[in-house]
Amino acid sequence: MNSSVHDIPQFREKTGVFRGRRHAGQVLAEMLEEWKGGNPLILGIPSGGVPVAVEIAEALTLPLDVAVVSKILLPWNTEAGFGAVGFDGSVWINEEYVAYYGLDKPTIEQQTRAAQEKVQRRVKLFRGDREWPDLANQMVILVDDGIAAGSTIRVALAALQNTGAGKIIVAVPTAHQESLGQIMSRVDKLYCANIRSGRQFAVASAYRMWDDVDEAEARRMVHSFQDRHEPEQNI
Repeated sequence: MNSSVHDIPQFREKTGVFRGRRHAGQVLAEMLEEWKGGNPLILGIPSGGVPVAVEIAEALTLPLDVAVVSKILLPWNTEAGFGAVGFDGSVWINEEYVAYYGLDKPTIEQQTRAAQEKVQRRVKLFRGDREWPDLANQMVILVDDGIAAGSTIRVALAALQNTGAGKIIVAVPTAHQESLGQIMSRVDKLYCANIRSGRQFAVASAYRMWDDVDEAEARRMVHSFQDRHEPEQNI
């Protein structure tokens, strides 16, 4: 795939450009205006990507679903990972991180199993028994609240490609320039309002108000949206 990157020039290299995730979703919705009322399916990555995705889906009157992925976490850190697992079972391991942290095979396998179990639980939590939509000729807009190292977005893209998605667009409020470069060839278009570079990067720095999104709250937001728009949804 050949992608083009769309950003907001006045946001480049700046921090604190969004009031919160809802505001970030509203900004992205304006960038994605051309797709309003069309046929794309918005896929939010739980949990942090869900509030952003809901705002986009509301503004553009598009259907909403979730693409569940999880980092494969380091045993001693509940935030940092060395890979990710996708909703279809796709696994991506960052071999550079494995070497850097000196992770042995049993540790890799144990942490990967934990991530797989988390993904299976979250798929059930968010989607219940609903069948996965047929994406063969479907355009999807994959949404998260930001891209740092990019492990979750990588595996989400792999899972979507495995399902045969017709066209893949990534829309995120903020991202590291290097991570965007690593996924450009795998998507059709990239929308990122706030692109930053440098050695120090945190997704949270793009937001003036930042907190963790509880998965129960994210589930409520998804189901509330789908209940309100059920006649419009065809997923």
